[in-house]
Amino acid sequence: MGEERRAAMAAYKERNVSAGVYVVRCAPTGQIWVGTAPDVDSIRNRIWFQLRMTASPHHDLQAAWTAHGPDSLAFEVLERLDEEPLAYARTAALKARLAHWSAALDAPVLAVR
Repeated sequence: MGEERRAAMAAYKERNVSAGVYVVRCAPTGQIWVGTAPDVDSIRNRIWFQLRMTASPHHDLQAAWTAHGPDSLAFEVLERLDEEPLAYARTAALKARLAHWSAALDAPVLAVR
């Protein structure tokens, strides 16, 4: 393995990961979806990959992607959580913030599978 690749892998492992709440918006329809992720900076790639492969478990989101194209969808981080040392505390905090944002925006929840 090359030195450059080793350095890149080490940097990836050492990066700060922040959990949070995000929203996906469809401009043409006005639809919105909210979700949480333990690594809010990388969840967009996962969602877009599922949509490109027509493998999203969220049929209404997949339908919006198919009908209007990828440029019609926008991803935005709504809130980043402070680092929680305990996994169950982070999970509880994410669940509470997701409920808040889902109610505030009147938006369905994206459960990442």
